[in-house]
Amino acid sequence: MSRVIYVNGRYLPYAEALVHVEDRGFQFADAIYEVCEVRRGCIVDETRHLARLERSLSELAMPAPMSRAALSRIMRETVRRNRVRDGILYLQVSRGARPRDFLFPPAGTPRTLVCIARSVAPEMAEARAEKGIGVITMPEMRWSRCDIKTVMLLPASVAKEAAQARGAREAWFVDAEGFITEGASSNAWIITAGGELVTRPADRAILRGVTRVTLIDLLAREGLAFAERPFRLQEARRAREAFVTSATGNVMPVVAIDGEPVGDGKPGPITRRLRRLFHTAAEMSPLSGPATRIPSFAAIG
Repeated sequence: MSRVIYVNGRYLPYAEALVHVEDRGFQFADAIYEVCEVRRGCIVDETRHLARLERSLSELAMPAPMSRAALSRIMRETVRRNRVRDGILYLQVSRGARPRDFLFPPAGTPRTLVCIARSVAPEMAEARAEKGIGVITMPEMRWSRCDIKTVMLLPASVAKEAAQARGAREAWFVDAEGFITEGASSNAWIITAGGELVTRPADRAILRGVTRVTLIDLLAREGLAFAERPFRLQEARRAREAFVTSATGNVMPVVAIDGEPVGDGKPGPITRRLRRLFHTAAEMSPLSGPATRIPSFAAIG
């Protein structure tokens, strides 16, 4: 558990980290967030996460609480104070606290800023990746601006709960035309019988995942066939391999869809390779000093 939480200019013990009861994030889901991986004492793809946070703020006409440099300092200090070497960093910005009103509060209302860092044992994710995960499918029920990373996550929570009840780990949403949009907390990928990697274009129906974007860089570097196009559930069920991408799961193999095996029902070789190589394409920002990239997988041995 996190020991220290940053809330509106103060680093507070977990039990004392509170926001106002009329905060708009609480009453209207009028807030945006980012989740970054922390790996080996580095924040993974920090630049892209902060750029996406700024875009989400802009799309909602929500002023930034402070400069990018100031946010970066808070993120690092939160990681340091919680002594996180491997884990996650969570950053949330709301439009602030005012007496409840559907209209936005007046200009100058202070935003609410929260930053949390907690350790997660990397062995847990690796063990999960060795076996792969199951996904279920369900009708798309979210709003039409999934490209904005808001805290309006009730549909995702309902989907995750349904997945767990059916022995799966993730849920894929399927739109009215039968196309898979994305997972409840991940982007969806398949690998066709011909070896082409496919994921839906980053339109307004899905979030432009940071892990997704970095993986696309990796695919280009490795010379793998790749297409951004919609794919239907039927095609996913015929896929050679499937996986999801997210900051908390990296490249996670999908071995079953609605209880039916994908391929041979085991994590496939391409997915496993991409998981091994992922961090060689990611920006690795240490808590002090310039961002770097860790050695290539071949160099690691």
